[in-house]
Amino acid sequence: MKRLLKGGRVVDPANGIDGVRDVLVDGDRIARVGVGLPADGATVVEIPSGLIVCPGFIDMHVHLREPGQEHKETIATGTASAVAGGFTAVACMPNTNPVNDDANVTTYILDKARDANLARVYPIGAVSRSSQGELLADIGDLHKAGCVAITDDGHPVKTAMLLRRALEYAGMFGMVVIEHCEEPSLMGDGVAHEGFHAASLGLRGIPGACEALGVERGVLLSELTGNAFHVAHMSARASMRAVRKGKEAGVRVTCEVAPHHFTLTDEALATPVAYDTNTKMNPPLREAADRDAMLAGIADGTVDVIATDHAPHHYDEKKVEFDRAPFGIVGLETAVSLALDRLVHAGRVRLPRLVELMSVNPARILKVTGGTLSEGAPADITILAPDLNVRVEAAKLRSRSKNTPFDGWDLRGGVAATFVGGRPLFLNPEAGISTIP
Repeated sequence: MKRLLKGGRVVDPANGIDGVRDVLVDGDRIARVGVGLPADGATVVEIPSGLIVCPGFIDMHVHLREPGQEHKETIATGTASAVAGGFTAVACMPNTNPVNDDANVTTYILDKARDANLARVYPIGAVSRSSQGELLADIGDLHKAGCVAITDDGHPVKTAMLLRRALEYAGMFGMVVIEHCEEPSLMGDGVAHEGFHAASLGLRGIPGACEALGVERGVLLSELTGNAFHVAHMSARASMRAVRKGKEAGVRVTCEVAPHHFTLTDEALATPVAYDTNTKMNPPLREAADRDAMLAGIADGTVDVIATDHAPHHYDEKKVEFDRAPFGIVGLETAVSLALDRLVHAGRVRLPRLVELMSVNPARILKVTGGTLSEGAPADITILAPDLNVRVEAAKLRSRSKNTPFDGWDLRGGVAATFVGGRPLFLNPEAGISTIP
């Protein structure tokens, strides 16, 4: 069917559009974007004043847990969480059980995503077999099966030589290598950022240099091979310097920052509640200077992507001593509100820059469809309500897990609607969109 989304402010940086426009959707495709478009037999959907129509947001760092850890999340619950959070597509990490190091696992994930029929799912394959860092996975088979990138996320690639070979092989297929940057000898058994707050609580520390050394290694090898290297969930100011230096030298390096790393600091380890395991993630929450460096990189263009590192864990797994709890928090349903509140309304970035960070650039780096409302593009659309008052309520999250440090936060800005392939899969009546014919 045809729908004419009428009267919204369209923000489409890929086409240089930022103004009131109509968007004509024909079936699963964008037919036209323009001013005063005629209905021409389409169902007219009036977009309430103040809402923003954007190309669909893409989260390029998500853990869907299936196969093997369905008690934490499934592809169905994860993609339901995604569309509720304004994401039309997610790229899922390979640290499942079994690891996505084989085309059969990739096919399984895609079949489950097809059954769920919600957000698009782009599998990311492992760099090495079982992510053990010994032998390269069959990157060609993974690419053929549908993987859009490779990573051993959760672990750094064990040796520089293996990372070099991964970059070379991935480059043959036009794939990016995504790296969890970490120097294991500095990581040790650390559980929090090395600093005052960890020390005062008796927690073993992880210095920022632990991450930055891995970033430096990856930048150098990307320069050596000429192939694309992406830094996952960057958190340390020394890492930002390394990426900035690499970009200035023409190295094909990109990076992402998660919302928790541009909003929180290691002070959250002790305040308001000490030892809250929902403040335990890897890389850890760092000190204010690191958080401010992430904000500066987002503002000046050094950071390419905002990605959630959505890492669901069962309540029982997190409700243990801090040292024993797994790393990670959920993020799909809080990311947009945190970005609007702490970046846009704080005056750090304008809306077109936010759309670049959450739609245009993820599509470009992964080489997937999306990131634009061009004629003929898939009708993947995120509609934002930038002034909506949002209260984060963990119990109401659609994710199977509820491990978030943002429970009870009041934020300005949220998601009004999410369309995937022209289908309205999430509507927020509080933003003025309760039904779409």
